[in-house]
Amino acid sequence: RAQAPAAPPVQPASPTISACDPARSIRVSGTAVINVIPDRALIQLGVQSNGRTPEAVDAANSAAIQQVISAVRALGVEPKDIATDRYIIEPVYEDYNALHIKGYRINNVVAITLRDVSQTSRVIAAALGAGANQVVNVDLYTSELRKYRDQARDLAMKAAAEKAQALAGAAGAQAGCVLSITENSWSSYNGWWSGRNQNQWTQNVVQNVAPAAGSAGAASSVDAETISLGQISVRSEVGATFSLQ
Repeated sequence: RAQAPAAPPVQPASPTISACDPARSIRVSGTAVINVIPDRALIQLGVQSNGRTPEAVDAANSAAIQQVISAVRALGVEPKDIATDRYIIEPVYEDYNALHIKGYRINNVVAITLRDVSQTSRVIAAALGAGANQVVNVDLYTSELRKYRDQARDLAMKAAAEKAQALAGAAGAQAGCVLSITENSWSSYNGWWSGRNQNQWTQNVVQNVAPAAGSAGAASSVDAETISLGQISVRSEVGATFSLQ
């Protein structure tokens, strides 16, 4: 019987030139900033009450805080956006070293989330007029930080790639594949008061508005022009290493 011809020997694959040669590389950075107008406000308003007994001060404080909540609700704020943030009752002594209690004090703070930031001044004015005697804090922030952070990151990476190609071309080479990437993103507020830029929330950048002097005032002291929204700067920086061809 005739034998089938032997299969030709397998030739080793010829080596290919890799476009990712870490021995020849270029490292560049890219930066992008997106400015965003805040679309949310978080207001912390307080009612401080004093009384001779715990029962008396609790009754007075409860009545006052309900009036504040009713005034805020009348401006269209939903119940789900109003929450007790802090409630503290403590004894008041005759003096610092005395043990005799002359009364009690309650600090009751409510946190109000506004989905319409144009209402910020009106809500504060209404609350003060209804009995609030503390403006504890006002935070302005964006509810879409994730979206803007992703946009800034994409723009920063594009800037890094363009810079790598330009530098490589000037040296008579070409930028190849990406060997490594590092990234750093943060957000800050640029407005009339920027003393406390912060990243307090995981998904939202917060800008803190300074409370008015004394943390209290009449309703007429707060008008529609009190709050200047300014802008939140969402910034991304990337560092990337490209191979050189």
